[in-house]
Order: sequence, then structure tokens, then C-alpha cells
Amino acid sequence: MASTPKSHLGLIFFTSFVFLAASPSLSAAGSNASTVYDILPQYGLPSGLLPDSVVDYSLSSDGQFVVHLAKPCYIHFDYLVYYHKTITGKLQYGSITDLDGIEVQKFFLWLDVKEIRVDLPPSDNIYFQVGFINKKLDIDQFKTVHSCQDDGLASSLGSWKRILELPPPVDDVQMLITE
Repeated sequence: MASTPKSHLGLIFFTSFVFLAASPSLSAAGSNASTVYDILPQYGLPSGLLPDSVVDYSLSSDGQFVVHLAKPCYIHFDYLVYYHKTITGKLQYGSITDLDGIEVQKFFLWLDVKEIRVDLPPSDNIYFQVGFINKKLDIDQFKTVHSCQDDGLASSLGSWKRILELPPPVDDVQMLITE
């Protein structure tokens, strides 16, 4: 049975389609794929910006990315940070812009983090844009990947508990001094 040019064109079209569909994005699927924690430093960003619960991600050639977590979670840095189950944005060298899916607690309000950037050349600071406010933080707290907490309330209450703790009664202080 002789093959017709039509069948070769179909095979070429199918192969081209599969190649083009796969080429614009890098994915965590596959045994040789880099993890998202490997990708962030390649863009001059610390790997600890994301929690340890990333299940997959995609990164297109124009820098658009999508990260999926196992579930929403909290991490306490200088501020309590909430990560949605899906995080999106645009990754460029030294910054993440158009960010969606990360919030930070300031007082009793939850505010969207819209941009994360570092100094170029690198310094000890990282900047988070929350609304019109840029907050400078020490980059060291983002160098390691942190574990997710299911409930941010525990972290928040722990902080407030320390603030609201009453000093020991005067008799206890005097006993400590005399001992």
C-alpha cells in the first residue's frame, strides 16, 4: 500500500502542532524539568518567594507564569503572607510584575502584592509593591523555601499574644531580684 502525500502532510502537521504547543512553555512535568525553585534564582530572585507546596507550574517564553499549590496557605515572614492556590504573574530578570494570588496582612487588612523586585546589581533588599506602597524587606528571609501553614490565624494570634502579654506581677519581679 503506497502512502499518499496527504498522509505525510497529516503527520507533519500533527508533529508541528505538538512541537509548537509544547515549545512556548516550560513545565514542571517531566523527569528532567527544573523546579520553580531552580527557575527563580535564574531570574535573580530568591527561591523562597514561594512555599514548599508547589505541585506544578508553567512559564511561557514571554515570562508569563502560573504556579499551582496543593492548597492555599500562609507563611510568616516580617508580615503574614497568604498564598492562593493559583499564583500568576510575569517573570523578568529581577522582578515579578502583574502578580496575582499573593496577599500580605498589614494590621487587620489583607492587601494584594502586585510586584516583587530586587536591586540590580543584587543587594540585601527585596521590594514588595502593595497598592501604591513599596515595602523594603531583608532578602535573607526569602533565601530558603518555607513550609506552608494551614492557618494564618495561629501566626497572627501568636504575634498579638506577645504584644498583649501583661508584665509579671510586682511580687514575682521582686522575687526574681532577691534570688
